[in-house]
Amino acid sequence: MARRPLPRILSNGSAQLARSRELARTAADSATDVLHPLITITRGLRRLASAGRRRWAGTPKDKRGALLFLVASVVLVVALAPYGPLLAVITLMAAAAWQGRDRAPSAPGGPDAPQAQRLKSLYEALVPYFSAAEDPEPLYAHGGDWTGTFSEYEFDGTGRITHLVIRYPAYFTDGEPASRARIEHLLSAKSGRGREYHFVWDEEGNRLTVRVLAPLPTDIAAQPFVTAPGETVLGFTDPTGVQRTLPLTHGTHGEEQRDVPPVVWRTGVRSTEPHLLAVGQPGSGTSTLLRSIALQALHHGDVVIVDGGGTGEYACLTGRDGVLAVECGLTGALALLEWVAQETERRLIAANRAHRAGEPTPEDTRRPLWLLLDRPSAFARPAAADDRKDPRSLLQVPLRHGRPANVTVVVADQLDSLDALGEPVRQHTRARVVLGPATAGQVEAVLGAPPHTTPLDQVPPGRGYARLGSGPVHRLQVPATPDPYDDATSDADRQAVLDLLPPRTTPADEEPERLEPGHVVPVNRPVFVSLDKLTTEKSLDKVPTEQAAAVAVTAGAEAPAEQGTPDGATEEAASKEPVPAEAAVAESSS
Repeated sequence: MARRPLPRILSNGSAQLARSRELARTAADSATDVLHPLITITRGLRRLASAGRRRWAGTPKDKRGALLFLVASVVLVVALAPYGPLLAVITLMAAAAWQGRDRAPSAPGGPDAPQAQRLKSLYEALVPYFSAAEDPEPLYAHGGDWTGTFSEYEFDGTGRITHLVIRYPAYFTDGEPASRARIEHLLSAKSGRGREYHFVWDEEGNRLTVRVLAPLPTDIAAQPFVTAPGETVLGFTDPTGVQRTLPLTHGTHGEEQRDVPPVVWRTGVRSTEPHLLAVGQPGSGTSTLLRSIALQALHHGDVVIVDGGGTGEYACLTGRDGVLAVECGLTGALALLEWVAQETERRLIAANRAHRAGEPTPEDTRRPLWLLLDRPSAFARPAAADDRKDPRSLLQVPLRHGRPANVTVVVADQLDSLDALGEPVRQHTRARVVLGPATAGQVEAVLGAPPHTTPLDQVPPGRGYARLGSGPVHRLQVPATPDPYDDATSDADRQAVLDLLPPRTTPADEEPERLEPGHVVPVNRPVFVSLDKLTTEKSLDKVPTEQAAAVAVTAGAEAPAEQGTPDGATEEAASKEPVPAEAAVAESSS
């Protein structure tokens, strides 16, 4: 059967459709050219209206009335002036035309001569690492073309690289940390020292993305942070590192406000990182970190501090509400650490009894207790010279059993004393912080993972890295929390710290008031007795509970005030093996 010819409209319709599309395109271009001024003015009016709404939203409510009065006055003057409305319309159209102009910058045609030379030098430096003699078509070769290896690149105003995407051959061992470290060190040196670089390795696509990180803000002072109970802000990091932000005030006088991503450490009975270890070089900001943690912990708990440096960094906390003791000497530190260990045991016994009875834990075990130790390794030599117990050996009980007892331990020491801290400290402190200048190997030794940025040789105080458990490594900047009694502290930072300090319950330079023998007030405080079962049974049978508590308070009041330990710490140190009374009762009943 012969094929029928196509209809005329289908045989030559393509030419007519093409001609119609060309006419429509020409008409659209002509209309755009004619209406371009109107489009520009409309876009400008929209931008001016948006700017006005932002200005109105940013104006405080108490100043909006004055602003409305000013606008009404200007409108009235323009309306009454000769040719005022006409001039106002002309001015508005001119402003709209200026605001509505096309601001899109012209696309760059490529790097200029200095930028191209820098990329060429970087390409030649990567040839020994990304080339092999067996490769028939090498991606990297001496004298080769760099345009096929650098797909994206950006430069700053000084001509240094800020963003770079590098292709590398598939046979490069990008899964080995040593190979990665060599490439990262080379790129940081060739792209410009003194900056922090972030490296992202795409092993599937054989691409390496290099990005220069902006410096973390150093003008954030101590201030109340919007956190829940059990959350402590260690510092602030990059926006890409965490999914949360906090509203903060910063600047010289706190006049600026913005949202900053924090590094939040969670403590408590359900925390997987109940204790923290912070190390750094002298002057790196570890004491500042401990002061910041102490000020936040005082909102919901009690704090005891051991200052091994003995420089008075925590004198501002002495006698404050919630600060049970601040010790700088060996004798006081030993007594205080023994008390913390016994308090941990007492809380454990009380919590276990409540759990067995199917009751909630007692109130005196719910309030968090924080033990902050600054440079505990400084007590090692004096303790060995006096043939006394090393205070670091007393940390095993709070570290091992502190989480269910609501006891949190924070240890800060110098980087070279890390090995001398002892196995319990290194084993149970899963939250880690490294401050100050440190090599990548030192950071990895403390945190357990290498940093994703290049550490700098010179950093401001409080700058470092943090890692919570097995999570990622974050850049960290500790909020400025200096000693308010230091003469070098600025007035703004001093006032910021003083505003956060709780009121004094006991003057720091006065001895606590002694109780008269005939005037004893019973209080709810743990009673420490001997481990002897017979003595315990007799004392519990003969002495009522209220009288035993009163005797403990009287003995604590007659102790010397210089030691600065909580009430009962002197009796604990003097007794042979003191334990909480509830522990003795449990042992005698068994």
